[in-house]
Order: sequence, then C-alpha cells, then structure tokens
Amino acid sequence: MCVQGAPPRGIRGGVWTPTVQLHESGGGCRLSLAGVTYGNGRTLQDAADDLVARLLTIALSLRSSGFGTCGELRTTDREILDFIWEVGEMSARGEDVRELIF
Repeated sequence: MCVQGAPPRGIRGGVWTPTVQLHESGGGCRLSLAGVTYGNGRTLQDAADDLVARLLTIALSLRSSGFGTCGELRTTDREILDFIWEVGEMSARGEDVRELIF
C-alpha cells in the first residue's frame, strides 16, 4: 500500500532501494538486504546496526576502488551497484544512510 505523495515502493530520494527482509530465529534477528548483505543481532536494532556497518564497508570499499558501472550490466545489477554507490556518497557527505536503507 502506498501513501499518497510517497515515492513508489523501492524508490527513495530518486534512488532504487533493495527490499529489506526480517527473519527471526531462536533469540535473534537477521535483516537481509536483497542478497547484497545482511545484519545479525539479538534485537532488531542490533541487526540493523550490523547491516548498516556491513553495507558501509561494501560501499566505501567500492568507492575507494574506483570501480564504476558499465552499460553491459543487467538492470538489476546496475540498480544494486547504484544503490551501494549512493550509500557511499551519503556516508562521505556525513549523511545518515539509514534513511536510504530503511
């Protein structure tokens, strides 16, 4: 269900965002970010913190490598790389990446 005036599901700030899924098991939580990465924790907040830390590691490594995207990638792959790149850009600007992820 969409709220009137809200961006379409999967689009935040003009950037496509992967789906976040929650899995609960034996006293813990796992958040999965569309096959990109995951976060584990005793609580939902702990899992979110772990996911953000893992995603920032990926995003900052991607930015520092100088890796770019090319037109030969499948649309989904390009969307994921663009999303990860934007997470790195936001972090570099000192912005809260959680707004984009969650």
